[in-house]
Amino acid sequence: MPGVGHIKSLRCRECGKEFQPFKISVCDECFGPLDVVYDYDSIVLRKDAFYNRPRTVWRYMELLPVSDRSKIVDLGAGYTPLRRCERLSDELGLRKLYVKDDTVNPTGSFKDRPATVAVSKAIEFGAKAVGCASTGNLAAATAAHAAKAGLPCYVFVPARIELSKIAQAASYGATVIAVNGTYDDANRLAAQAVEFYDWALVNINIRSYYVEGSKTLAFETCEQLNWNQPDHVIVPVASGALLCAVCKGFDELRNVDLVGDLNVRVTGAQPHGCSPIVTAFKSGDKNVRPVQNPRTIAKSLAIGDPGDGIYAVRRMRESGGVAESASDDEILDAIKLLAKTEGVFAEPAGAVTIAVLKKLVESGEISRDEEVVCFVTGNGLKTTDVIMSSIPKPIEVEARLDSLKTLAI
Repeated sequence: MPGVGHIKSLRCRECGKEFQPFKISVCDECFGPLDVVYDYDSIVLRKDAFYNRPRTVWRYMELLPVSDRSKIVDLGAGYTPLRRCERLSDELGLRKLYVKDDTVNPTGSFKDRPATVAVSKAIEFGAKAVGCASTGNLAAATAAHAAKAGLPCYVFVPARIELSKIAQAASYGATVIAVNGTYDDANRLAAQAVEFYDWALVNINIRSYYVEGSKTLAFETCEQLNWNQPDHVIVPVASGALLCAVCKGFDELRNVDLVGDLNVRVTGAQPHGCSPIVTAFKSGDKNVRPVQNPRTIAKSLAIGDPGDGIYAVRRMRESGGVAESASDDEILDAIKLLAKTEGVFAEPAGAVTIAVLKKLVESGEISRDEEVVCFVTGNGLKTTDVIMSSIPKPIEVEARLDSLKTLAI
């Protein structure tokens, strides 16, 4: 077995059964998801220990599931800016607002965080090929890290996805498999494929390790706030895995005494055209009812049957957060508002947090005195076609100075 570092076990989220940290992701008793559990008593971390560490997710090595440093595939994911948004907070009437800006990650989204961890873990397991099921961003992130590692990469995507969303992955050399149907159909076929091929599909058979990369958003947020926790964070939600990972990140910082016991309110944001988790939260339903045909411009969030949905609902309730959705028009307005006030260009899946923030401030659900962090998870350059119809056309003039005189400059 590869070295496990500070990993204690894999534990079933449903029945609590523990497993050795092998290449498994579901419980053999109840089929519940497995979470990585660390031996927190063996982890000694002081705040000043981080001063000279790499400015990537790997600065938190003790709390990540890769023990052999020689297996790490690092393109520089993580330690992205936590931007104080003074103009946007004035616009919305908030005391203190930050954007955790993951648009600047190596392939343009937060998915570089779980991809660097998962591909590194796959190498530690001796995998000969990696891959994923994806709506675009994870495909790019996995393919880029696979290219760096020199591994074949296979990505499963819905056949109707825009070519622009898979161009990045294909450029890195991935084999793109377009599946007729939705993301959930692509995910299902990918899960079947790992039974027949010796592949490590990052969000399938090594998912327990993959999701660990996402919790570094919580680590960085607290570190960049001088090891303080914000009052409230707003997280984009697709499968629910990111929100659950962020909550786990806050918990682990308390477990190793890097922050105090104050709990963070965690709110989930979904697009209205694919918001099964929001619906379950608001209705009080114990189950998340799948959306058969997602319809939203936020394609990265268009997962109709979210695997971690019920756990995301529980996490939001436990934290005192809420769940809210935003329409396509509200998301487009949020893209432009964030860009015009703070110079951050987000894709729809990232800007949904700003759209939901605006709604919750206006409704009084978020106090104007709260310190809020919005996770903006993807770069708008990935989805320029979405915004084109809602921005002004260029002003055409002749190539003479006097042509500018008619303009309101």
